[in-house]
Amino acid sequence: MATWWRLTGWRRAGAIALGLGLFGPAAQAFDPIRFTVAGKDDSLTKAVTQSSVLLSKEGEGFTDAQDLFAAARTDYGRLLEALYAQGHYSGVIRILIDGREAADIAPLDAPSQISLIEVFVDPGPRFVFGAVEVAPLAPGSKLPKGFAPGDTAESGLVAEAVSAGTNGWRALGHAKTTVSARTITADHAARTLSADIRLSPGPKLRFGAMSVTGQERMRENRVRKIAGLVYGEVYSPLELDRAAARLRRSGIFSSVTFTEAEEITPPDTLAISLAVVEQKLRRYSVGAEIASTDGASLSGYWLHRNLLGGGERLRIEGAITNIGAKTSGTDYSLGVTLDRPATFSRDTTAGLRLSIEHQDEEDYDQDIAEIGLGFTHYFSEQLTARAAIEYGAAKGNDPAGSFSTRNLALPLGATWDSRDVKTDPTRGFYADAEIKPFLGFSTTGSGVRATFDGRAYRALGERLVIAGRVTAGVVAGSALLGTPREDLFLSGGGGSVRGQPYRSLGVRVQRGAGAAFEMGGRYQLGGSLELRGRVTDNIGIVGFFDIGSIGVNGFNDDIGGWHAGAGLGLRYATSVGPIRLDVALPAGGSRGASGSGAQVYIGLGQAF
Repeated sequence: MATWWRLTGWRRAGAIALGLGLFGPAAQAFDPIRFTVAGKDDSLTKAVTQSSVLLSKEGEGFTDAQDLFAAARTDYGRLLEALYAQGHYSGVIRILIDGREAADIAPLDAPSQISLIEVFVDPGPRFVFGAVEVAPLAPGSKLPKGFAPGDTAESGLVAEAVSAGTNGWRALGHAKTTVSARTITADHAARTLSADIRLSPGPKLRFGAMSVTGQERMRENRVRKIAGLVYGEVYSPLELDRAAARLRRSGIFSSVTFTEAEEITPPDTLAISLAVVEQKLRRYSVGAEIASTDGASLSGYWLHRNLLGGGERLRIEGAITNIGAKTSGTDYSLGVTLDRPATFSRDTTAGLRLSIEHQDEEDYDQDIAEIGLGFTHYFSEQLTARAAIEYGAAKGNDPAGSFSTRNLALPLGATWDSRDVKTDPTRGFYADAEIKPFLGFSTTGSGVRATFDGRAYRALGERLVIAGRVTAGVVAGSALLGTPREDLFLSGGGGSVRGQPYRSLGVRVQRGAGAAFEMGGRYQLGGSLELRGRVTDNIGIVGFFDIGSIGVNGFNDDIGGWHAGAGLGLRYATSVGPIRLDVALPAGGSRGASGSGAQVYIGLGQAF
């Protein structure tokens, strides 16, 4: 006799708990399996077929009879879970293997060959929630939207409601909150599902002793300092998450795991165990970009993750840019940075930096040396602030002769980053703002430099993303010729306006009786707009438009100007970010379309 799987009046929580599972990967049925879902609900059909182990096996090319038989028996539970998740609690499932119900076939009598498997799912009516309650709730707790009388009784909402109630108490220090009673009733006549969940918050607890295991080269006291958990503070799962984030952010550990003790230490503390796994001490990286007129760029760094055993990171990085550029010479730079996490506070990283750089631009060249001490404070994973004191000196030559600058600066900045994926975002935004007062010596002026970089991303369906960027910069208080050249603004090329030559837009000036030459301006404004489409899982196409302006006394004055570029790009996704190929043309400007034909850019990661 065929076996009919039907939910008919179950009254226990265990019956509904089957619906709290996860869906399997999507798959397509082909000839050996006939899969039918009654009704015309496309979303339900998709959910049911995605949960099928049989379809998954077929999609992966499995044809062995034993594998298909085992998958068929597993599918009863998986398909039932999918129905519960959609609010169907009186469904009927039949799985026939060459005409025999799979559930009726004894495992020892499994078929050695299978010609046809027929799956029939009748979801039955959709249930709605009847009386639902989770109590007691902690102050400020919010149950999930949709967990209310009259809404579709999706089984996942019951689990979410239990989690919301439990987490609400845990957030207030009640780490051992449990479900003391759970009554879930499916009324088939009324087509309703009722849920009555009772919580037991337990006592309010504080952080107790923390044990640390797994550290090898890292000193234990520094592990504790970076984690920042304070003995005796009220227990908070958010603080545990922040402690784990601090340890991961240090770059020392490949794995960080906190485990809460099963038992409470009298009177009210909870011991915590921390297990870490250290990464390799050293790491190096190399990168390359190329543009048709800007030339090639090579960069790389060498990193020591734990120089003195306290999480100190030594980074030596260098770059050679504009190799073979048509409008300028080759630039190079070398920098050494020593960072130390948990300095002054558990969320503050201190950094000492020394750098030298040579710039060979079309109208001038200069050598720059800088030294600085900075601090970065992490308010959250999204919001950081930074402050530093820096001294810089430069010597160079332009058509009017030699020049030199010396200044002491105090840059202050903040960054808010809510992007979902840093290298290839599809939603969220990024904003960085910095204000840098500087004091000049000798012929160098004094003033303030302010910059802003804002980016936003929005998905348009599953395969389209629109991305926008706005940049702005101002130098106030210092005369143009008295401002360090590296603090002035130029536009053009990759990173600003594609389709226009690298740093091709500035301002024409004359110093003394010398010849006029081009240099950066005191005002900058730029924008980019991209429409990113995904053709396959790995290949994407991009259309973009960039615009920028440079000025001396304003964002677009008669001394400076503006220009624009537009083009198309190709992206190939990799594990470290998309490989980028952009082809751009000039799209106008106040000085005419200054670009000389198409510009080609190749690099790693999205343009912004």
